[in-house]
Amino acid sequence: MNTWFECTAKYIKMDETGHEKKASETYLLDAISFTEAESRIYKELQTMVSGEFVVSRIAKTRISEIIPSDNGDRWYKAKVAFITVDEESGKEKRVSQSVLVFSDNVKEAYDQIIVAMEGMMADFEISGINESTILDVFPYLADKGEVPPHLTPVSTFLTTPEIEDETYFSEDSDILESDDDLDPIPVD
Repeated sequence: MNTWFECTAKYIKMDETGHEKKASETYLLDAISFTEAESRIYKELQTMVSGEFVVSRIAKTRISEIIPSDNGDRWYKAKVAFITVDEESGKEKRVSQSVLVFSDNVKEAYDQIIVAMEGMMADFEISGINESTILDVFPYLADKGEVPPHLTPVSTFLTTPEIEDETYFSEDSDILESDDDLDPIPVD
């Protein structure tokens, strides 16, 4: 399960008329901790923002799923309630989750959620959809094959040892023919 962090950055940017203005923009990124979130947002913004900027806020969010799309121009935040029935009491139980959808408008965001949730076993209800202040989402992308120099890849430890004696695993082997061959474990 992903942990999404909302990061707000402040900087000065040029508007359409060429005047400088203060900007405060919010981004969402997947990270393990606040420290990693701060490090990653600085790396992401260095490529996007010219000049100085400050990350003024980092907060954990309750967003459970991101529904990306090739079409759209903004992010919408939706509240989706999953409905289950308690078998013992027969009462309905609702569990709400926040979903972020990239779309052109609320109607299309609603339709995208319906399509994304089609295979769900539980019934669900979309309680609300609002336009989000989030400008961009940065999911965690693992660098394939790139291992830091101070770490050793796990694959180097997963090799099968070569065994010269073929009788080692055979049933005909006289190794440990009875339990008497086992040394007792001393108990203090």
